[in-house]
Amino acid sequence: LRHWRYSFRSWHLRKLREETQCNIWQGDFPRNNTGQDGHFGTAPAESFEANPFGLYNMSGNVWEWCADAFRVRPLKQDAKMPNAASAARQDKLLKGGSHLCHKSYCYRYRIAARTAATPDSSTGHIGFRVVLPALSR
Repeated sequence: LRHWRYSFRSWHLRKLREETQCNIWQGDFPRNNTGQDGHFGTAPAESFEANPFGLYNMSGNVWEWCADAFRVRPLKQDAKMPNAASAARQDKLLKGGSHLCHKSYCYRYRIAARTAATPDSSTGHIGFRVVLPALSR
């Protein structure tokens, strides 16, 4: 999770303030997606500019599975029951929002956005990222 946040934070937040740099719902949610960003569903990986690390789609497009377990934070007394239920389901953390996010509904295409899904979940707006070590020259 720490690596995901680091890869996302500085550049994308600046770009999001300037203009839409990710694939999200645009228009009247959930009735009319204008497709202003050129996409009505998921977008090909290189549809938007890469960040300085060469990573594409760090926000929007699809929620990204993280290896971390999902937890409600902060851990106050009222968070203990949801955390216990989430642990029992073995929920995993999802980050980054998806093409179904719209600020009137979930506003999840930002660094603080997080949600959970069980390991057997399957939808058209959840994905994962494969990370490999850099090749030495």
